[in-house]
Order: sequence, then structure tokens, then C-alpha cells
Amino acid sequence: MFAVFARARKALRPMTVLATAALLGACDVSTMTDLSSASSGGPSINPGETVRVALLVPQSDPAAAAVARDLENAARLAIADLGGAQIDLAVYDTAGLPAQAASQAQRAVDDGARIILGPLRGETAVEASKVVADEGVNVLSFSNNASIAGGNLFILGPTFTNTADRLMGYGTRRGINSVAVLYSQDVPGEFGRTAIGQAAARNGVSVVAEQPYPLSVEGVTNTAQQMGNIIGSSGAQSVFITSDATNAAMPLLLQIMPESGVNPATTQYIGLTRWDVAPQLYSYPGAEGAWFAMPDQSMQRNFNARYRAAYGAEPHPLAGLAFDGIAAVGALVEQGRSDALTGRALTQSAGFQGTGGVFRLKSDGTNERGLAVATIQNSQVTILDPAPSSFSGAGF
Repeated sequence: MFAVFARARKALRPMTVLATAALLGACDVSTMTDLSSASSGGPSINPGETVRVALLVPQSDPAAAAVARDLENAARLAIADLGGAQIDLAVYDTAGLPAQAASQAQRAVDDGARIILGPLRGETAVEASKVVADEGVNVLSFSNNASIAGGNLFILGPTFTNTADRLMGYGTRRGINSVAVLYSQDVPGEFGRTAIGQAAARNGVSVVAEQPYPLSVEGVTNTAQQMGNIIGSSGAQSVFITSDATNAAMPLLLQIMPESGVNPATTQYIGLTRWDVAPQLYSYPGAEGAWFAMPDQSMQRNFNARYRAAYGAEPHPLAGLAFDGIAAVGALVEQGRSDALTGRALTQSAGFQGTGGVFRLKSDGTNERGLAVATIQNSQVTILDPAPSSFSGAGF
């Protein structure tokens, strides 16, 4: 990361790129497959008896052990909330390795697990789901990689598609009908570009320009300087930026683009990732008035406070995904459903209440989350459109 964010244009060296917490911890976005419909099947249970849920986490992976601990803590916190459901949580160590994830998934099912929560990363989730597919066991992974979803594999992590749809829908209601996409030349950037393009098509918005930028200070600087001409010639009403807010490119983009003719007063800046996690950006001219999406913060604060009270520390940003998985399973079991762990039940249209608000699993194995649309005003985060409390609310 640059030692000084501001005006770091002269250092012509490769930039250090920090992925979002979700991308870094929960997926390998290089694992690309075609989406297929999730299975409607799954094991039948007696909802009045204890249901064994397997939690697959990388306990012995030094780079992810802290995440594994917090995921387990959050899962146990969710179990404590359940009234009419009895959940027996069995924890298995994947070590972050695909082969071990597969063997542990099989062991978990052999031990009586009726559904699997985890693994953390996309490549381990794929292998785990494969070995238990023939036994009709569904896997709720913490990945946010939509390309791996389908069959018996569902993902709980927030997706670019969900975020792009929310922001594009909000934009069309405010007269935005054209967009320029600015994306990094890496796999997350390509995923973001695709998600934005698909969201634009669904919302009747024209993608009038697509501009990649290399992962270097010189590359970002040159691209940012060109964006004024690109916006001017394309007539784009908005510029949708895929880069993570903690990425070293962002300060350069938000400083240089306004200086180069992309006026935030006339061109709507939109971010595909959460900018509230990077307060250091708030004072840059391109941040003022920009749109981005974020979870229901009252729900998030409530979860964080409960986690702190129970464990004496702040939860990892991904910890809430384990809570959400248990909350979904528990809610279905509490309904007294013998089919509670089937794909048909898991994809109920009403969804579930999670740590960041309402969410639901979709028939293609991906998910949809209720998100708020936020902006930066006077160096403060302001909510423009609150997160919906149900799937009949705004944004859906």
C-alpha cells in the first residue's frame, strides 16, 4: 500500500492490492464454472430431534485460523438464539486445502451431518460439495464466488451481482440510463465488470464505455487522466468503479478523475464495493456524493455488540456468514418441516433475517441480500435509501 495515499503519482512501481475481506477470505475468483440450478433435494429430518450440522473451517491454516475461530463463535451464538430447533454443531478442520475439505465433508456426513456449513474458500467448497452430492447433502459455503454455485452448493457471501443490481436499480429510478465501467485488469475486476454489465441489461441501462486499468501507479494515473475524454465522448451519466475501497488505486482515481474532467456534480460516481470501510477516502473530491451499497447497519451493530459481549472481541467481517447459515437452518427446522434441509426449503422466497438484514438463497445457488444505498456527504456516510426489511420492499 502506498505510504501516502495523496498525490502518489510519481512512484512508478507495482501497487499492492488488498482484496475485500469477502474476496480475500471467502473465495477463489479464478475458479470459474457455469452456473447451474441448485438441487431441490436434500435429506429428510425429524424436526423434533437434534439435527447435526457440520461446520468446515480452516482451523489449522495459519493465514485463516482467526477467521475459522470467529466463524465457529458466530455459529454457536446463532444456535443459542434458537428456540424450537436443536442443533448439534460438529466442527471439522479443512486446513484450507481442497483435498482435506473433501475428506472432512465425507467424514462429517459419515458422522451423521445432515447439512454442511462452510468451507471458507471457493475451491475448498467445490471439492467438499462434490463428495457429498451423491448422498443428497447440501453445502452452504461462505464463498462469494457466484461461478461455483449450483447443484448442492450454495454460497452465503455477498455477491457483485447483488450489489450491482441494487445500485443500478436505484440509479434508474433517479434517471440514470447510461454508465461507463472502470475496472481493474485482474480476476475480481473482470467479475465486477460482468456483474455490472448484467445488472445494466436487467435495468435498462446502456453500458456506453468499458475502461480497464493496469495494476500499477502509472497505469491507474494514466487511465484516470483519460476518463474525462471517455466520459465526454461516450455521454455516460455515471461511472461505475469495481475497485475495492481499500485498494491503493482508489485515492488516485478519486483525486485524478475529477481533476481530469469527470465532475462529480454532473457524473454520478458509483462503487461496487463498500466505501464505508475506508474513511481515508471521504475527503477525496470523487467520493463526495458517490453511491455504494451496504448492509443494514442497525442489524450489523446488534450482531457485533452481541459478539463482543459473548467473546470479548470484535468479530471478523466474515463471521456473520456462519450466524446467517445457522439462522436459516434453524428457522426452517423451527417451522417443523421434515424437508427443512432441502434445496426447496432453503430457497424459500421469504428468505431469512441475518446479521446484515434480510437475505435469501436463490435457485441457482447464489444469494440475494437486502442492501442500503449510501453516499458520502461532507466526509460522512449518509443513507440515501434504507435496506429493505423484506423482499417485498424497496430494491426488490
